[in-house]
Amino acid sequence: MNINIDYNLLLSLVVGVFVGGASAYIGSIMVLKRLALVGDALSHVALPGIGLALVLNLNPFVGAFAALAVAVLIIWQIQTKTGLPTEALVGLLFTASLAIGILVTPEPELLEALFGDISRVAVSDVVLAVIFSITIFSVIYRLRNALVLDLISPDLAESQRINTAKLNLVFLALVAIVVALGVKVVGILLMGSLVIVPAVASKNFTRTLRGYGVASACLGVISAVGGILLADGLQLPPGPMVVLVSAALFSGVPLTKACPSSMSRSWGLASSISAASTRSRSRI
Repeated sequence: MNINIDYNLLLSLVVGVFVGGASAYIGSIMVLKRLALVGDALSHVALPGIGLALVLNLNPFVGAFAALAVAVLIIWQIQTKTGLPTEALVGLLFTASLAIGILVTPEPELLEALFGDISRVAVSDVVLAVIFSITIFSVIYRLRNALVLDLISPDLAESQRINTAKLNLVFLALVAIVVALGVKVVGILLMGSLVIVPAVASKNFTRTLRGYGVASACLGVISAVGGILLADGLQLPPGPMVVLVSAALFSGVPLTKACPSSMSRSWGLASSISAASTRSRSRI
């Protein structure tokens, strides 16, 4: 019996390390793009897919990702044609999706879908978490210069032959993947904290863009691992504990900004422009 508990805890920790790190890493870009609440709102869109997957006896991740993929394509198409901001379009979808999801999700599994239960992960969940988390890290790393340039000036990015529409689609797809993974860890209602809180906390003490991403990922890993271990020791739900650990880390970070001039210089906006023109042109 003890062996099974230790094995399940090990699986939970592996998922927590990869999903927590990937969520916070992509969250650092979302905070810079002022899309911090998009991950929270977008997570609600996953509920109808989870409900249908449970009804059809499929992996909830498959249903969540399918629903999020459809939502991302809809958002991207409308945004490309109308120019409406991403957060506004996500807001239009998430309330209707939440209502539909509550209706189609079986009642016994509804609480797990809303708040997560990482203690019940399977080996297939671990494999998916590792593969997709590594994918998120590698793609964001490769596109970092283009994302920064698009953040500074979309017009300037387009002048450097960067397809900003395609870039935004790829970024939204990565957000959808990380949200689908995180639903298993903290659930739909708490997913936003896994993306936002570590990124916001690390922004207060980092001075470089690369350091900001790394620090965010590290805080995400600490939040996930610490919350899972505390939940296991105290026999409490792991999802809320992950969020509380993340909030505790934020409260322990000095609430002072890094030196603005140092921040701008070390983030290398000018170097990002030149790097994006040479590296990202062939990737986007």
